[in-house]
Amino acid sequence: MAKKQYAVIGMGRFGTSVAKELSEMGFDVLAVDASEQRVQEIAGLVTQAVSSDSTDEEALRALGIRNFDVVVVAIGEDIQSSILTTLILKDLGVPVIIVKAKNELHGKVLQKIGADKVIFPERDMGLRVAHHLISPNILEYIEVSDDYSIMEMKVAADMIGMNLIELDIRARFGCNVMGIRTNGKMNISPNPQDRLAAGDVLVIVGQKNDLTKLELAYPR
Repeated sequence: MAKKQYAVIGMGRFGTSVAKELSEMGFDVLAVDASEQRVQEIAGLVTQAVSSDSTDEEALRALGIRNFDVVVVAIGEDIQSSILTTLILKDLGVPVIIVKAKNELHGKVLQKIGADKVIFPERDMGLRVAHHLISPNILEYIEVSDDYSIMEMKVAADMIGMNLIELDIRARFGCNVMGIRTNGKMNISPNPQDRLAAGDVLVIVGQKNDLTKLELAYPR
């Protein structure tokens, strides 16, 4: 299976965070910003970084933007540019468009013009978004130190009907299941022989690299 390619437009704090995290996970990332300085700052951290006006349809077409699997529009204060960029991406046929919104009204407009997902930075930090992009099963992702994180992972289709012994997450990925949430209720001492069901959520702790391996093993 070909590795997914991501483009992030707008290298403010949010866009930079998403681009860096995706790149560190091993994905091809194109970073785009109108500012040459911001492009230079991110250039060494992503696959490719270019200075371009995202409201110029021909400029985006020249970048081959339609060939990317997911485009994240992380433009900050300029709502007009955010909306116009989203419209252009939609017209060019980008498969998945995820857009940062400044406020609720901005978000409603973005949804109406075809954004597949609208991100509100105060609720969705760049780190969490990046992990959700590579695996929709990831519901929450929290850094607890420079090396360790905790994530909530919806039980993947391949996990349904299995128990923790059969999954053997500790041996396979070096991560520990702290608890299982079923029907909204958290069990912090799950029976390792209980079968997992659709809708269950695993709460898992581990080193960041190990958690990423687990995410990539269950991409959908």
